[in-house]
Amino acid sequence: MAKLVYHVAVSLDNFIADQGIVDGNINQSLFLFEGEHVPDFLSDIQQYEAVLMGRKTYEFGFHFGAKPGEPGYKGIKHYIFSNSLQFESNEEVELIKGDSVAFIENLKQQGTGKLWLCGGGELAGTLINHKLIDQLVLKVNPVIIGEGIPLFGSVKPCLKLDLVEMKQYPNSVIKSTYNIIYT
Repeated sequence: MAKLVYHVAVSLDNFIADQGIVDGNINQSLFLFEGEHVPDFLSDIQQYEAVLMGRKTYEFGFHFGAKPGEPGYKGIKHYIFSNSLQFESNEEVELIKGDSVAFIENLKQQGTGKLWLCGGGELAGTLINHKLIDQLVLKVNPVIIGEGIPLFGSVKPCLKLDLVEMKQYPNSVIKSTYNIIYT
C-alpha cells in the first residue's frame, strides 16, 4: 500500500499560503523561497511516485506561465482534484472530478511507494477526516501571517503525531516529519 505524505510549507500559525501566494505575487509573500531548504525540497520530491493537488494549488502555477494540463513538477505524475477545471487529461496530468476520497483510497491500495499531497487545505482536510494521510512533512517558515489558507482548510483535526525527523536551516526554516497516529 502506498503512503500518502502531506509535504507542505506552513507558517508558525498553520497557514499554507498568505495573501501574496493566493494572489500569485510571491514578492508580497512572507514565506521564504530562498535558502538551503529549497534544494533539499527539490531533492525530497524526487522520492514521490505522484503528486496530488487541489484546484487552487494547481492554478497557482498559472501565475508563472503554466497552462492547464501541464505538470507543475517535471517527471512526476500529477493528479489534480477539481470539479470546475476543464482540460484533457494526459500521461503526465490527470484531472479527477467527483469523489476524491474513493480515488485516493484506490490509488493508495494499488501503489507501494510514496504519494505527495502538495496542497490544497480543503483537500487535505477531507483526506485527514478519512484517515488517508499517513505522514506530515512541514517546512515551518519563521513567520506568523494571521490569515490565509489553513493547513487543513476548514477542518480542525485532533491528532496524535510521532516526530520521526527534524532539520533546522540557517534561515530559521524547520522541516519536521511526523507519522500520524489515528485513534
